[in-house]
This record gives sequence, structure tokens and C-alpha cells, in this order.
Amino acid sequence: MAAGAGAAHRAGALKQQNKPHKGRKQRGAAQRRAGGRVPAKTLSRRWRDLTKPDRRHQALQLRRQRKEAVLAEKRNLGSKDGPPHLVVVVPLHAGVVTHDALRLLQSDESALVHKNERAEGFVLLCPRLKQRWRFVTAPMGNLHAVLDLTKAADTLLFVLDPLDGWDSTGDYCLSCLFAQGLPSYALAVHGIADLPLKKQTDAKKKLGKAIEKRFPEAKLFPLNTEQESLLLLRHLASQKQRHLAFRDRRAYLLAQEAEFMPSHDSDLVGILKVSGFVRGRTLNVNSLVHIVGHGDFQMSQVDAPPDPFSLNPRVAKGQQRKGQDMEIQDDSVNGAVEMEEVIKVLMKADPRRQESLQSEVIPDPMEGEQTWPTEEELKEAEESLKERRKVVKVPKGTSNYQAAWIVDDGEDGSEEEDDDDNMEDEDLVAEASQVGESSEEEELVEEECETMTVAESARDDLYDEKLDEDEEQMLEKYKQERLDQMFPDEVDTPRNLPARVRFQKYRGLKSFRTSPWDPKENLPRDYARIFQFQDFSRTRKHVFRQIEKEETEGAAVGWYVTLHICSVPISVMESFRQGLPLVLFSLLPHEQKMSVLNFAVRRHLGNNETVKAKEELIFHCGFRRFRASPLYSQHSSADKHKLERFLRPDAALVVTVYAPITFPPASVLLFKQRSNGMHDLIATGFLLSVDPDRIIIKRLVLSGHPFKIFSKTAVVRYMFFNREDVLWFKPVELRTKWGRRGHITEPLGTHGHMKCHFDGQLKSQDTVLLNLYKRVFPKWTYDPHVPEPVPWVRNEQQLPMQEVEME
Repeated sequence: MAAGAGAAHRAGALKQQNKPHKGRKQRGAAQRRAGGRVPAKTLSRRWRDLTKPDRRHQALQLRRQRKEAVLAEKRNLGSKDGPPHLVVVVPLHAGVVTHDALRLLQSDESALVHKNERAEGFVLLCPRLKQRWRFVTAPMGNLHAVLDLTKAADTLLFVLDPLDGWDSTGDYCLSCLFAQGLPSYALAVHGIADLPLKKQTDAKKKLGKAIEKRFPEAKLFPLNTEQESLLLLRHLASQKQRHLAFRDRRAYLLAQEAEFMPSHDSDLVGILKVSGFVRGRTLNVNSLVHIVGHGDFQMSQVDAPPDPFSLNPRVAKGQQRKGQDMEIQDDSVNGAVEMEEVIKVLMKADPRRQESLQSEVIPDPMEGEQTWPTEEELKEAEESLKERRKVVKVPKGTSNYQAAWIVDDGEDGSEEEDDDDNMEDEDLVAEASQVGESSEEEELVEEECETMTVAESARDDLYDEKLDEDEEQMLEKYKQERLDQMFPDEVDTPRNLPARVRFQKYRGLKSFRTSPWDPKENLPRDYARIFQFQDFSRTRKHVFRQIEKEETEGAAVGWYVTLHICSVPISVMESFRQGLPLVLFSLLPHEQKMSVLNFAVRRHLGNNETVKAKEELIFHCGFRRFRASPLYSQHSSADKHKLERFLRPDAALVVTVYAPITFPPASVLLFKQRSNGMHDLIATGFLLSVDPDRIIIKRLVLSGHPFKIFSKTAVVRYMFFNREDVLWFKPVELRTKWGRRGHITEPLGTHGHMKCHFDGQLKSQDTVLLNLYKRVFPKWTYDPHVPEPVPWVRNEQQLPMQEVEME
């Protein structure tokens, strides 16, 4: 007992353990213990570390800073220190006469008007409002010109018809402008006072209802008197400015004057001197500039001539005439000579810091693991090809393409079919054989032919022949699209060519979603010419952060400058002389380099034409305009994306092309050129990513039919036509249209019959399918030069008969 009484009590394993009390947290005590020392990773106090009054004060400061920035931008635009307020006048109806509406805007007695003879527009200096505007009328017959002017405009002034508002052409123009992105805009109607008094009220109500659909928050300004024009000018000067994302981080300029100086080597290329006001961001001479519709160029020098539209009230009072406006005609030749004496060189390009124009990587043929053939091997290959060539007799009028498909008696005629062109060898051989059979008849017809004069009534027949060709092409594409919708990706197995040879580039996948696919496997040679970022989103954030924080040296916003652009073709100057707008954008780092661009687009509701993959389209991406042949794929979050053979109208798709790098956000418009030169809006969307590793998978589906059905096995035929093909595709999993899954067990006979095992009994009306996959890449068809479209047709009554019947 004594020993037991002296032993200490020990708690058991199940005794409750309470957490020790740590005391009340005191922020001041922790700071006193630190002694003023601040950890290296917590130099800036976080939001949660601030007290409630500090957080409230910081939010108030940020709100005040944003408000001041908006007010400063509004005051700077159109003032003496900023660029003139650029207003693009867009008539939305064929009956609108913009000249009368613009004449009212010039009616202020205290205003100075500088007219430009080259383009329809003028510069308005108003000392009373302390504002200056530049009005430019958009040519409604040229879609490219309207979109280019919108890229640089501060405000769009839509002029409506007093009775109809806008016609079909104006509605089409609005669709394009909304898809590209609208800056600030205003609505005006001219001529409503000329209507009878009874019809004015009805016209105003009709216009109000039409405006509510397109412009829910817009106000309609009548433009009939001088007082109404002054109210419109005040609204343009005071309204909130809307920003376009693709131009907020770039410097841009709308040319006021231009002069071309040919080089010593050639008269077709030279230095282009472009004068205008810098907008957006500070312009650096070492950066590249993009002339919309013409390409990328380098600058050699930036000059600072005197501002020709200075807002100086003293000059205005001395030169103003009472009762009428002062009109000053611009003379580019005399003005250039007079200003040469006072022009100051702002900065010159530094070759060490200037951006390079290199857009492609020069591939090294010896960089890969494969050995490059020697010259002797190339000569031997050419000789072997010459020996294989045989002379084949062809009928008269046969093209080289048709002659290549005509098979001689001694030839096998089994050549590999191009996977990109979904044509069958049988149809082409049949066509060639028909040509061969009818050759004797053609010789007899040629002997009987004689020359005769075609009457005027035969023009209708020629017109019908041309129309029939276009209709046949559209009908064929429509049939292919319908077949793809009814039987997606299904193809017929060729009988004259082994399936293991025809589909040798394809593979089977256990699961399209989870099976791995290496993005660096079997890349085409074009991938050696493009640039790729290790992390594109990180590079984009780094470039944007540099723009926001670092101060760029160069011409500030609002300065009137003259840019010396090197190696510019004379076609740029010719288009400017024709009255087309000349818009320049500065490029961010890496934006001149080629890569793979992916756009998320959706079909435009007003267009139902069949658009096949790899057809040439016209792209308006941000500030760029180019032609390319895109691929279409599904818009999903998976690592593999299925190819779409047509631009579907019921879903959003991803368009993939080779194009210069553009940092998003940027809008994109897709146009298709008709045979008569007009451009139709096909789809609209935005720039999704710049990612060459996006895997686009083309799927082929081979179909077979159950011949004999047992409990869980079946004999399938018509999928293959020889025993070797069955053994070759035996590892690939099978599926049916009714949801069964299975695999090939063994071939039966020599005609392609095969025994298959499934997870359940098949139905007699079921179809057995085998999926094959192959990665595809876009074609390198990028072309920065887009032909000018044919002028728009104002209404449907003026459409050519061909277009009316086709639609």
C-alpha cells in the first residue's frame, strides 16, 4: 500500500486534451516586438491589414482618381492641347444628303472652317466652345473605308432618313459596325421639317420605335436649324467616350496629309510622309506601324511641324468676317513648302533599338533528326520520276488534271488519295473514262462544226450558262452539308484501294476525351516558320504592364506629327489620292510575327450560304485586314477539338488560321467574296487565343451492316472488302448508332466479312461504326492585301438579276 500510495497518477490514453488559451491578440504588441522591422515579402499592406477608416479612405481616393481621369480625357479631346474631335458621318439611307446636314454644322458665325479638297470633310474650329472637330464623311459604297474610319473615330454621327430611318444597306452597315465595336455615337435626322405638319408627328414616332431596337438609350437630334446644330455640337463635346479595346493600348493616327518620295532604286517603292494627330498612346519612332490594309512598316524619323488647326482665339478674331464663316482651302503642295522652314525633327530611329520586320522564322533543314538528301539522290529521284511518266492518249480538250487520272491498260491505277480533298477515286476515273468514250463522237462533231454569227438573243443563253455553273456549285456544297448533318463524318471505304493504305495517317482512340495526344508529334513544315510563346498569357500581361507603368519616349497624344515610313509601295499613296482613308496603328512587341490564331465566332443571322472549311475568307481582326483559308473546330474546354467540315449556323465554332500575332481583346469579322466582287458578312466573334498547340482532330467514320446476329456476336460486312484490312483495324474499338460497344474478333473469308463481339445483342436495323482520327493543320494562305469590294447596292430593287435569283 505504501508503494502504491507513493506512485504518481498517470492519465489514460482517452483523457480529454483541451487547447491551451493563447490570450487576446494585440496588433500593437506584435508591432512593438518587431521593432520596426518589416518582412521582405510584406512591404505593401494588404487590404485586410488596413483598418476600416483606411480602407474607406483608399476606396475614396481610387474613385476620385478614376473620376479625374475620365474628366481629363473628356477635357483633352478636342481642346487646344489634344487632338481634334474626330467625327465620322455615316449616312444610313440612300436618300440622305450629308452635304446639307454638314453645312448646318458650319453655320456658327464665330467658327473657322478648314475644308479639304481631297476628301469629303472639314475641320471646324469653334472658339466659343473652345473645341475643334474634324468631320469626315464615310463613303457608303465602300465597306472597308467605313470600317477603317470607325477604327480611328472618336464619335460616329449616324444621319437618318426622316421617313424610313435606314434602308437594307444601312442595316447591313450597322451589323458590321456593332460586330467590330462602336465608339461613342449620336443620331441625327435631317429634313424632317420639310415634311407636312401632319406627317411630322407620325415620322417622329416611327423613328423613335425603330431607334429603340438598335439604340435603346440613344437620343435623336433634329438637324434643321443653326440652333439645333449648336445643340448637337455641345452634345458631341460633352458625351461620355466609349473605348475600343484593341486601340486603348496602341497609338493610332488618321492621315491628314501624305506625300510620297520614291527611292533611288525604284519608283514603285519609297518613303511615305504621313501627317496627322497622334491618338491613343505615345508614338515611339523605334516601334513598327501597321497601315490598315497594306501591311507592317518601319519608321525612320518623326517630325513636328506646326499645328495647322491651332485653336487660337486671337487669330480667329483678327481673320473673322462678320456674317459669314471663314473658309480656308488646304493646299498640300504650297503648305509643305512653307512648313519646311519651321519643321522640327522630333526623333530619329535608333537601329539598335528599332523593332525588326522579321515575321517568320527561317527554318534550318538540318535541325531535325532526319538526314537531308544529297544532290545526287535528288537527281536520281527526278530520273526515276521521268522513267515512270508515260505518254497517254487523251481526247481533245482534256485538261492536265483530267489527263492525270486516265489509266492506261498496263497500269494498276491505285494511287494514294489526298486526305484533305474528300473526293473518291471511282468518280474521277469514271469521269475520265466517259471522256475517253466520247472522244470519237467529239472528232465527228468537230468535223461538222462551222463558224456562225451569234444573235443578240443568245445573250440570255450565255447568262443562263454562267448562272447554271454557279447554281451547280452551290447545290453541290449544299448537298455535302446536308449529308454531313445526316451522317456526320461518315465516308465510304474505297473498293479499289486497301483501307489500310487509304487511311494510313489515321489512328484509333480508346476515348476521344481522355486518350493522350502529343501536341508536338508529326508537326508540318510550316510550324518551323512560326513563333510560339512558352506562356502567352504571361507575355501578354507583361507587355500590358510595361505599357501602363513605363513612360514611352516619343510623340505624345495630341501632337501634330509627320511620320517618315520606309519601303512603302506606291499603291498606298494611290489609294489615298482616290479619297480612301489612311489609318495607321503602332504595333506592340511581337505583333509582327506569325503564329497560329484561334477565333471564337458565331454565324451571322443574315447569311445562310454554305461555307466549307479551307475556303478563302476575309478577316477583319482588330486593326488588321487579311485573307486566309481557315479550319473550323468545336469550341470546348477539352485538350482535343473535333474538326467541323462546314461553318455551322447553330453553334459557336473556333476558327484557326496562320496570321500575325495580335494581343487580345480584339473583335473579328469574317467576310466571303462573291463572284461579282461584293463581300458578304459570314460570321462575327472575338480573338480567343494565340496557341499553335491547339489540337484539331479530323474524324472519319467507317460504317458496316450486321449480316448475321447472335446473342452477343454478329457478322458484319461492307466495312472492309479484304481480309488484310480486317486484321489491320482489329485493335480499334467498334460502336453502333444505338449505343452498343464491341471489338473485332476475327475475319471471315476473304471479302471483308468479320466476326464481332458486342456488350449486348444488336438490332437488325442498327449500324456498326469504326472511328478513326487524324490531326489536321491550317493551310498557309495568309495574304495581307485584300482587294477592294464592289460598291454596295442600296436596295434590293437595284440588285443584278443574277444575285436576285441566286438568293
